[in-house]
Amino acid sequence: MKTFNGKNTVVFFDFDNTITTRDVFDDMLLKFSKDDSWKDLEERWKNEEIGSRQCLEGQIKTISVTKRALDEYLGRIELDPYFKRLIRLLRARRIKTVVLSDNFDYILSRILRKNGIRNLRIYSNKAKFVGDRLIPRFPFVDKNCGVCAHCKKKNVLSNINGHSVTIYIGDGQSDICPARYVNTVFAKEGLLDYCRKSGLSHTPYKNLKKVYDYLKKEYNNEQN
Repeated sequence: MKTFNGKNTVVFFDFDNTITTRDVFDDMLLKFSKDDSWKDLEERWKNEEIGSRQCLEGQIKTISVTKRALDEYLGRIELDPYFKRLIRLLRARRIKTVVLSDNFDYILSRILRKNGIRNLRIYSNKAKFVGDRLIPRFPFVDKNCGVCAHCKKKNVLSNINGHSVTIYIGDGQSDICPARYVNTVFAKEGLLDYCRKSGLSHTPYKNLKKVYDYLKKEYNNEQN
């Protein structure tokens, strides 16, 4: 197993329910969908009848919200209390940090800016406003796979090399594939269930304090 090395370490974060304290897109569906058709898409996705792109593409079409109302809602989204501390630590140690999300760029950028966080390397799906609708685009889909709207594995591999020490923090189904390609996995909820069933090495976490304490300890050990 590779040992921690601040110079070569890359830390990957999922966004919804990892950086944030809730799944923002799911919450938006509950608040802003004009009907319940998104629930059927969710069930079909969970049953692996459709991929996440088809699911998200259909679900976002059910959302009807003005830009002003969405901005007001996004301004109330809370981050994990330790995320800002983690970012300060990672930046102070010059550790490469990447956010990988199946959510949409407009949503991520509004939440992060509201919380004073800028200049993160982010890979996500895209969306723009047309009237009271969000029009999606999926620049990171893997056309040869089709399971995920955003191929996080591809963006993990594009940000590392053979010398990288890699850490992944996630919670859900979209994190399962990329978690197989890193050295250290912090997992909760759906990702934790997968790791336990498959035998994938992992560390359970409830919030980012566990990750913060781990990185601080490992960096201090490296310095000694």
